[in-house]
Formats: sequence, C-alpha cells, structure tokens
Amino acid sequence: MINALAGDAELGERDFRILAGILRDEARIALSPVKRTLVQSRLGRRLRQHGLGDFGAYVRLVQEDADERRAMVTALTTNHTHFFRERHHFDHFTADVRPMLQQAAGRRSVRLWSAGSSSGEEVYSLAMCLAGSSRPAGEWLANRDVRLLASDVSAPMVTATAAARYSRETVAAVPADYASAWLKRDEGGATISPFLVERVHARMLNLFDAWPMTRKFDVIFCRNVMIYFDDPAKRELELRLVQQLQPGGFLYIGHSERLGGEAEAQMESMGHTIYRKPGTLP
Repeated sequence: MINALAGDAELGERDFRILAGILRDEARIALSPVKRTLVQSRLGRRLRQHGLGDFGAYVRLVQEDADERRAMVTALTTNHTHFFRERHHFDHFTADVRPMLQQAAGRRSVRLWSAGSSSGEEVYSLAMCLAGSSRPAGEWLANRDVRLLASDVSAPMVTATAAARYSRETVAAVPADYASAWLKRDEGGATISPFLVERVHARMLNLFDAWPMTRKFDVIFCRNVMIYFDDPAKRELELRLVQQLQPGGFLYIGHSERLGGEAEAQMESMGHTIYRKPGTLP
C-alpha cells in the first residue's frame, strides 16, 4: 500500500495515529502500526516540500489544510497497475459480456465503470476489449451511446488517465492485435487511439463520498481496491457497487478479494472474482 522512500524526520507513534485516523476519515483506508516506517518514508517528501522539520508540524498542517489532506491521501495510496492485469477477467468480458453489451447498445445507452482506475491502464484495457481486436471490429461503437467512467481518488492519476499516454515498457503488456488497432506508437512510447479516449471519462472520486452518477452500470471493475479497507468499509462499498449495477450486470473484483455480507447474497458467482447481478440486461 505504501511505497518505501528515505525520509529525514522521524514519525512518532502519536503522530502516526493521528495521520492514520485522518486517512481513515478521508478515504476509509486502514493503516496498521507496522506501516509507520513506510508512512514516514512516503510523507517525508511532503515535509521537505513545505519546509517542515518534524511530523508534528505536518500533522498541524494536515489538520488545518484540506488541500494538504488530499495531497496526503494521494501520497499514501498505491497506484500499481498494468494493462490486461488479471487477464482472465478480460477474457471473460470479451467472450461473455461484450456480445450482450453490443445487443444492449442497439436499444439504449451502455455504461461501464473502472472504480479506483489508477493511471488508466485498466479502463483502456477494458475499452480495447469492448471495441474489439481490430479497427473494423470497433466500428459498432461509432453510432452508439457507450461510455466508460474511470474514477480515482488521486488527481494526478485522473490527469494521467485523461492524457492516455504510456511508456514503451508499460504498453508491452498489450496483446499485439489490440496494440496494432488501438495504440499510436512513437519513440517515447504510445498514445491510446482518440476513438477510445473520447469514450472514456476520467473523474476524481472518493468511493465513500456521495456518487454523482444517476445511471446504473452494466459492468463495474473494482479490483485490488477493497483490500486496503477494514471489513465494515468493504461491506459498505461492496453493497453500493451492487446497487449501482443494472440487473444482469457484472462486477469484477481483485484476485485476493471476496464479496461478503449482503452484497454476496445479492450476486451470483460466474467464476473466480467475477459476479453477476441476477436478471437480464435491459
């Protein structure tokens, strides 16, 4: 969850407890005491940026400054991702869900959500699978109201998703046919095709705030996000995600995550970490 970097000031137990409480209040992320050294390393950058000599001063800053609280959340949240991560999800989506969405798109709008999308690799992997493995295969999207929401709590990650530009090392994980169809390569890396980018809406969103979306989703990817929350927060978020799905809609979660409680009771397992809400997509 936290990246270890060298820091100068020492984070004492009291200040750690205060910062952990603020992070829990702001983002519902639970930090155990064993993370103290790692929090110290990551937040050392923030102290240096503000010219602060100790964590007591930083605690006072965070308590008084909403912008710095948001910056702290960004500093302490992990953004590890890559294209086509947990490939079996994309294989299932392509084989079983994409045909349903193509049919539904002939009748109505279609909506997909990558929740906790980090720098965008997940949502663009999903967009490639939705479009198809060639330009002609993707033409069905041209006259359809199909949109993908990519949300993250970190403003820099939302900016990176909107930019849709990635290094050569990063795009190496994209299968060759999808890369040929949907990447524009140059010496510095690659950019996602505007045909896909214009269908992706990157937005900053705390998953525990009120959600502004009025429509229900056909597909939600929320993977490797809930592992950082305590059990009550997990159950709350899981239930909200299920309630935000269309009947017949699909929820994909991370490889080490499991639905529980009321959310589990309302969903059908369709394979490893793949769930479907009972019913038929309208």
